[in-house]
Amino acid sequence: MDYKVEKQKGAVKIDFSVAASEWKEEMTNAYFRTRGKYNIPGFRKGHAPRGVIESMYGKGVFFEDAFESVFKRCYGEVLDKESWIFPVDDPKIDLGEETADKFTFNAVVTVKPEIKLGAYKELEVPKAKVSVSASEVDYEIEHAREHASRMVEIEDRAVKDGDTVTIDYSGSVNGVKFAGGTAEKQELVIGSHSFIPGFEEQVIGMNKGETKDINVKFPEDYHAEDLKGKDAVFTVTLHEIRLKQLPELNDEFARDVSENCNTMAEYRAHIEKTILEHKEKHSETESENEMLKMIADSCEVEIPQCMIDSEIDYMLADFEMQLQRAYGGMKLSDYFKYTGLKEIDFRRQRRESAIANVKTRLALEKIIEAEKIEVTDKEVDAELEKSSAAEASEEISARRRAYIKSDLLMAKVMDFLKKNNKFVEKKESAEKKTSEKKTSTKKTADKSAEEKPAAKKAPAKKTTKKAE
Repeated sequence: MDYKVEKQKGAVKIDFSVAASEWKEEMTNAYFRTRGKYNIPGFRKGHAPRGVIESMYGKGVFFEDAFESVFKRCYGEVLDKESWIFPVDDPKIDLGEETADKFTFNAVVTVKPEIKLGAYKELEVPKAKVSVSASEVDYEIEHAREHASRMVEIEDRAVKDGDTVTIDYSGSVNGVKFAGGTAEKQELVIGSHSFIPGFEEQVIGMNKGETKDINVKFPEDYHAEDLKGKDAVFTVTLHEIRLKQLPELNDEFARDVSENCNTMAEYRAHIEKTILEHKEKHSETESENEMLKMIADSCEVEIPQCMIDSEIDYMLADFEMQLQRAYGGMKLSDYFKYTGLKEIDFRRQRRESAIANVKTRLALEKIIEAEKIEVTDKEVDAELEKSSAAEASEEISARRRAYIKSDLLMAKVMDFLKKNNKFVEKKESAEKKTSEKKTSTKKTADKSAEEKPAAKKAPAKKTTKKAE
């Protein structure tokens, strides 16, 4: 096999020339590989002579199989010899001619584009200044307090707003019961507005064991057509009244909800530290992404459409995996059906992100090449040994090793970029600080306003303790 390579814009054309004897051998091999699938009268399956099969099905009956074999071999040989050719799409093939001396054909393949790097060192990358406010700490503590709460059964009073009740109900319109209008031992939080408007308000004041008719009107936009705007009566029986009891914010609470904190002061400090670490990690990730964007934006490259399409294909596959994990195996086709979105819309929406991803990847590959960043087999072996499921090196698949090597390479180039660029904290404008101060003041005022009614509910706590 002889070949000639010609560079084109964004592609490479490879002209192949296969000796006639080599091509004839491929055709013969194709006959032996495929003769078993032809049924020829008078011959056992797989034993018909080549000439007989060709006379029935045509001279080119074995051409496709022979060409697939010769192309795969010849194309692979060229890529092995010409390592600078990096295909990013399937080749487009044109057949030449078959003469007494040779068989010719050519392939045009889109290759990875050349990228011209811009600035990637000594950049000033903005980094958000992080801090933790007292209200953020309070929020997390309240969340832990809610998690540690318990439900206390109320025996000596009627239902109040905020209680959790257990009820039976049976609904009817004009004396006729309707589908979905009956339930037993249904739990309902009064004030949650999870039932028809007006229902929960009429449960307030009921006592344990009481049965009461509640009159409501279905909303005009109710989902069931036969109930829209209709007056209904629900016969309700109250079985249980419970109240959420929150633990006191004291040292005992701190010990209960944490592993190493003995006082509330220690617990607050621990919460603040945890929030700060999370914010710093998030800020670092955002800054790294901004650095990569700055580097990619300064590069010059023409990205072929096939690379953009491939990246969007990857995005689609990744999105489907997320759907399957989150919604019990939901397929992408189901998502499009439920949302009314079409795949073409999905692809259009993600086109700019796909271009940015490809450009960033090409830039990183070029930086790796320019800075001669490498990963050794010893480093790959060391990474494999860290895995609890590590096997002997010779048993590790080449694909697995390549995956680990790629990860290590990306980690190295990111370390290089972080060391060679400066991350500068963003300076907040006086206008923004004033705005945040006003917001903080408003939140404090709102919180104070929220706390005042809580003081009026103090007797409810006494009732709860009595119920215990």
